[in-house]
Amino acid sequence: MSEPAVMDDDLDAAPSLPEGRFIPLSDPDVTTAELAAIDAVIRSPRLSGGPVMEAFEAAFAAYVGRAYAVAVPSGTLGLLLALKAYGIGAGDEVVCSAYSFRETAHAVTLCGARPVFADIDYWAGTLVPEKAALKITENTKAIVAANTNGHPAAWDPLRALADERGLILIEDSTEAIGSRYKDRLVGTFGDVAVFDFSQPGPLVCGEGGMLVTDDVDIAMALRRLRSHRLEERSSVVVSMNAPFQAPISDLTAALGLAQLKRIDEILERRRLTEQLYYQYVQSFEGIKDPYVGPDVTEVHWFLYLVHLGTRFSKSSRDAIVEDLGVERVEAAAYANPLHLQRHYFDLGYRKGDLLVTEKVADRAVALPFHGHLAEDEIEFIVATMKDASVNVGAGAAIY
Repeated sequence: MSEPAVMDDDLDAAPSLPEGRFIPLSDPDVTTAELAAIDAVIRSPRLSGGPVMEAFEAAFAAYVGRAYAVAVPSGTLGLLLALKAYGIGAGDEVVCSAYSFRETAHAVTLCGARPVFADIDYWAGTLVPEKAALKITENTKAIVAANTNGHPAAWDPLRALADERGLILIEDSTEAIGSRYKDRLVGTFGDVAVFDFSQPGPLVCGEGGMLVTDDVDIAMALRRLRSHRLEERSSVVVSMNAPFQAPISDLTAALGLAQLKRIDEILERRRLTEQLYYQYVQSFEGIKDPYVGPDVTEVHWFLYLVHLGTRFSKSSRDAIVEDLGVERVEAAAYANPLHLQRHYFDLGYRKGDLLVTEKVADRAVALPFHGHLAEDEIEFIVATMKDASVNVGAGAAIY
């Protein structure tokens, strides 16, 4: 039997999806292993932070290669506890990036310190050590540098800068589990490093985070600040400090521990999604490979970012995100520069203070990125975005 003829119109037809299908920005990789782990805790006599939380901490410390791990409810609270463990507070300054999700950087103001924003690398999106150095004053106590969207920061020069100026170096790895800088896993470079386990990351346990360090004194301080243990309810220890009572539950820890055991599998699925994306994104004129710095061994992206060309404006980027939403594709601006948000605007920051951050942030579109995306969905997402870019009058110029 002969093959059916292919009409010319079929070759030019735009990809489509079944009626009503919605493509979310993120979709956690949850299997029967996670469900079984949660079921075991639900059937146990302990749901609050207990043995499963401690097992998760031990396993995560071993995975990263740090001596101690302290589980916390979120990356924001984790960074807040880290700053307070080092005695950072009112009157102190912390150098950090404005190209970030607001929740983590908010911890600096929550502890009473002043965030001092430095600009980022145009390609990597990470804090530039030389620009950070220019922001250091006699009031500076720490540098918070992030592995932005999974891409490791320039850790060797950042470490050298912190040591030279006598500063604490805090590593924000909330977006970068599994990435490597000079063959070393992220989470191993700061005096303390913070991870976050909420969506849209690879390891998701609802809400939660982890602090890792090699300093036993800091680890003990973090635990004291986090919470009292149940056995301390009648102890004089209760009156020695006022903790935030911010542990995670054993339910959360069970989900996190099960995901940690599968983290290589989860990251590999996301890598396959990345490869499919790139095949279709090449249809954009002038597309370049996702940037990976010369000292970066491995990158596991937090989100799949497309950086629009300079002929696009912030409003046209927002229009593209809106058009994707109309087609039931969840997309988002990667980050709105922190220094232009009201909370920090009140500290005296203004548009034009961080030119690279503003230029990159205005044109970054985060597309759905997780291990459950099918190839036809990725094809549809990219085609829809390409059509949207034409609709806003900017052609298909992407860099």
